[in-house]
Amino acid sequence: MKNLADLLPHASVPAPQAKPAVSPTKPLRLGLLTALVIGSMIGSGVFSLPQNMASGAGAGAILLGWLITGIGMLMLAFVYQTLASRQPDLNNGIYAYARASAGEFVGFNSAWGYWVSAWIGNVGYLVIVFGTLGYFFPVFGDGNTRGAVLGASIVLWIMHAVILRGVRGAAVLNAVSTIAKIIPLLLFIVLAMAAFRSHIFTQDFWGAAKLGSAFAQVKSTMLITVWVFIGIEGASVFSARAQHREDVGRATLIGFFVVLLLLMAVSLLSLGIVSQGELAAMKNPSMAGVLDKAVGRWGAVLISIGLLVSVGGALLAWTLLAAETLFTPASDGVMPAFLSRENIHGVPANALWVTNGLVQLFLIITLVSNATYQALISLATSMILVPYLFSAIYATRIAVRSEGYAQPDRARSRDIAIGAMATAYCCWLLYAAGPKYLLLSALLYAPGAILYCWAKRERGTRLFKPFELLLLAALGTLAVIAGWLLWNGGLSL
Repeated sequence: MKNLADLLPHASVPAPQAKPAVSPTKPLRLGLLTALVIGSMIGSGVFSLPQNMASGAGAGAILLGWLITGIGMLMLAFVYQTLASRQPDLNNGIYAYARASAGEFVGFNSAWGYWVSAWIGNVGYLVIVFGTLGYFFPVFGDGNTRGAVLGASIVLWIMHAVILRGVRGAAVLNAVSTIAKIIPLLLFIVLAMAAFRSHIFTQDFWGAAKLGSAFAQVKSTMLITVWVFIGIEGASVFSARAQHREDVGRATLIGFFVVLLLLMAVSLLSLGIVSQGELAAMKNPSMAGVLDKAVGRWGAVLISIGLLVSVGGALLAWTLLAAETLFTPASDGVMPAFLSRENIHGVPANALWVTNGLVQLFLIITLVSNATYQALISLATSMILVPYLFSAIYATRIAVRSEGYAQPDRARSRDIAIGAMATAYCCWLLYAAGPKYLLLSALLYAPGAILYCWAKRERGTRLFKPFELLLLAALGTLAVIAGWLLWNGGLSL
């Protein structure tokens, strides 16, 4: 059977990669790259994970969900490790791997989807920060009141000013915040282990009847578990700024295993303190409610402080990732040239302004739509599934074709299997996301074609190849359907 990449036109010609216009004077070492991976994965998700998982599944289904996610995400971690070592000339992997697989328009859409996912995720972060403060100050409500939006806007632009001072300085600050936010998570795990009761954990182990079959429960956990792992590709995005190329793969694997252990411990130990039904009804951040049950009010305060520190670091990491994701394609001429301009500190300033401008716009929209944290993270997660899929397809393709491999190379068979498993996992995620979020994703993907046409006009090159026109038509059709459903109330965020 042919690989999907073989069916796409012009897939055999890797796209040339432009180097960043300004090279960092002090490149990122393994420690900072690892902190970027861990820092971008550990944000708000872990603090809401107990309630998010329990809302649709019992302990048994959650265990199965973690098993599937752990294997699937490990395969993706191996994919990014393999691609970093086998294709060292490709910078900003999320974009570059899709472009090398299937051409410029697919590469553009991969970068566009990843970028949209990043800034929508930042909106979700800001919403839950002020929702947490609403636990102590009612004016902030669930994070989407006028007071919350005003506070979030102030935080957003302070962070913007910090990043404009330099990517490496922001990365160092992220590393400090990463260490600071792991401490309350470790303390939670220790306290939860002391308060754990096996009879609570095994009660309705396979979930109450209203939750449906074990398969349906496992499926309900998929977008949540993927959300808390988004960022696994963080080192790959910054590959052009790495001091040693092999550190990209090392940082990815170290970050994955650290975060997997923390996430599984938090979600499973919580089910031994609070029953599934009670946990599902908790206000987020639900870790605070769980620790309140275990040790009292001071536990909730501790977790709330931990969340504020954690999200602050994650906001920093994801804003860096979002700006870099616009910058590299713009440097290659796939996005408008103005997005490739850097300031005197080597920061892609225009990309940063566009990113945070849209975060600000969506914060205002949350006042009108009353969008919740969970709806925002589900949308952000669905947007990133396609970029992940193309990375997995490309890893499979280069292994099949021995691109970047010595002859003979025993690692090829292993890498083919890893790429195939990662591809299957990404397809499963697209199925698990369901039609709602796929339609909403199409609505956000479609407008990107305007920027793509802008960039192609700047270069004076042909806009679309036949295959790309078919892809554009499909995106446009799905976007129109989603818009119509939103208009008549058949679809909502």
